[in-house]
Amino acid sequence: MHDRPACAACDSRERAENVATTCRHAQSGKICSNSSNRYQVAAAAQRPRTPLVYRTYRQILFERFRAVLLEKFQVELPRLTVEEPPKVEMGDYALPIAFELARTLRKAPRKIAEELVAAIGSVPGFTGFEVAGAGYINCRLDRNAAAHALAMRKENLGVALYDVGVEHTSINPNKAAHVGHLRNAILGDTLTRMLRVGLNDRTPNNVWVQNYIDNTGVQVADVVVSLTQLEGMGLAEVKRWMEALRQRNERIDFACWDLYARVSQWYEADPEQKEVRKQIRLDTLHALEVGGNETAAIADLVSTAIVRRHLETMQRLGIEYDFLPRESEILHLHFWDAAFALMKEKGVLYQETEGKNAGCWVMRRAGTAGADGENPDEEAKVIVRSNGTVGYVGKDIAYHLWKFNKLGLDFGKREFRRYGTPPNERFCWISREPDPMKPEVEPSYFGKATVIYNVIDSRQADPQNNVIEALRGMGFTREADNYHHFSYEMVALTPRCAMELGYLVSDEDQKRAYIEVSGRKGFGVKADDLIDKLIASALAEVNARHPELSEQERQSIASKIAVGALRYYMLRYTRNTVIAFDFEDALSFEGETGPYVQYAVVRAASIFRKAGIAAEDALRQFAAIDATAYFTGEDGDSLWELWLLASKSVYVLERCIQSTEPAYLAKYAFQLAQQFSNFYHRHHILTESDPTRKTLLLATAAVAQRELLRALGWMGIEVPDVM
Repeated sequence: MHDRPACAACDSRERAENVATTCRHAQSGKICSNSSNRYQVAAAAQRPRTPLVYRTYRQILFERFRAVLLEKFQVELPRLTVEEPPKVEMGDYALPIAFELARTLRKAPRKIAEELVAAIGSVPGFTGFEVAGAGYINCRLDRNAAAHALAMRKENLGVALYDVGVEHTSINPNKAAHVGHLRNAILGDTLTRMLRVGLNDRTPNNVWVQNYIDNTGVQVADVVVSLTQLEGMGLAEVKRWMEALRQRNERIDFACWDLYARVSQWYEADPEQKEVRKQIRLDTLHALEVGGNETAAIADLVSTAIVRRHLETMQRLGIEYDFLPRESEILHLHFWDAAFALMKEKGVLYQETEGKNAGCWVMRRAGTAGADGENPDEEAKVIVRSNGTVGYVGKDIAYHLWKFNKLGLDFGKREFRRYGTPPNERFCWISREPDPMKPEVEPSYFGKATVIYNVIDSRQADPQNNVIEALRGMGFTREADNYHHFSYEMVALTPRCAMELGYLVSDEDQKRAYIEVSGRKGFGVKADDLIDKLIASALAEVNARHPELSEQERQSIASKIAVGALRYYMLRYTRNTVIAFDFEDALSFEGETGPYVQYAVVRAASIFRKAGIAAEDALRQFAAIDATAYFTGEDGDSLWELWLLASKSVYVLERCIQSTEPAYLAKYAFQLAQQFSNFYHRHHILTESDPTRKTLLLATAAVAQRELLRALGWMGIEVPDVM
């Protein structure tokens, strides 16, 4: 029995995913009763499929072993656990099925494995099955046939079954985006790209992206307080101030970064004025929620301008949005009123009359005992404060009732930003109050989700759970089950990075692994400053390597390298890991970085340029040869190992979707780039004298390049022509 092999996607010694049988509804052509699908599964069942190689052969194994077990042992196999042998020469799949059946059949695992191998017979795509160790079954693929299937693969990946709403970024529109917001946006955009691929009949690709704008919250109120109290401005003065910023080509989100830090300190600066200033903050917040006053007008003017800047920042990273729902409309269109009435009707809310929450409308938290009839529930979640203002969770509950089409109300929408150019342009819409004088022409599919992913940091787990429990309490069980909090940990800075950005770092802090950022203290990295610095660093390298290129070409290359480095850096760590950002680590051309993976693709492109052949033509030429003899021996094992890894891209992507963990995809891309680099240094492709072998080597480079480009594309990373 061999050791449990390393997973190709994440290097962990964990067991690979189970393979389940095809949905019975897809087999029968019926409408699936397991979900509120808009599409018939029949369409997927009737649609022709092309081999997806690694995943397809796993399914072939499952079907064959299922039939043998039923016939020989009268055992029904609900799933098949698949692992990998520790070395490629031992086989391509390792099945521990005999260990799983030992108790049921009351036989030694090795004996069961031997009987299964004797009964399995010929299986399409496989050349043999062997018993290994105490009872593993190692399965060998027909390498030549599998390589040809992979080489000629064309994508045909299924249909949409669900309407999926992905909410990400959702930056408070009170100051510039910072490095932590970038992790949120990159994770959300990558999740969206993965979902939109639509890998199989159970994976959604009808995905719309929302960026929630909290324009009536405390953070916006703080900026308004800073403008009105610290700067002494009214609406007219704020307009003149914003115009002056524009004339000086200064950014409003950067200006408000400093205002927000100042007002945060002002609240606490004078102990005698602390309560008075706290009341000013509460009064401002209340004015924002009520609307129709000068304070709300200032907030709308400033927050909308900041949102425009946020969208410009994110577009630099290739991140776009479909809809910007604003909190102000949730209130003014009476979303909250409708949700409030429904929650009271369903008994989810009650008004507390005693204790610290007297006068508040509260909701019992899941897992707590609640009120005992004599004493108030001190652990209850306050939804509406005693002064009548609605808390964050209350507005979020109303918002999610709308997302699931359970509110009976909808936003008006207006065009806010255009992406692309005609005829391929698309729009980002923002919420507004419906105008009865203008017919609505905006998209109507927003707010009709069957599945929701909210990309929100782990510190918001409690509010997210409160929304889920509110939905469940109102009887929306399916919606609660399909509500996913896509959580992640914070982004900090290495001491070296903080010092490079000009911050004073104490001797004690220089010894720490990372330094936390704080918007209220004004300590952090503005997203645009970070992107600019990355581009400048990349440009210096490009200038040194390619002085012959035009300035525009070098700038474009540097931008792609910098954005690729940033996106990869944010994705390479699992979501539950705190990231300590570091410029030098992110931009390195060596190690597990975006530039390293990009460089592998550039190197492959160079091979085809020098060979005078397109990668697609190399794959077509490969289709005409028999490479069986070249996939044997040590050299053949090395070649096959790269082909086998390249065949797993779709399988890894499926795993990322199922586990909502994009880090597996980043790890896969790095490992494939490593394998290709080893291949590149081991084989002299352009000078190979054997024409058949040269065809195989060119096809190997083409397959690696294609799958690397696909993986990088799913991560939103472009590859420059040269590096």
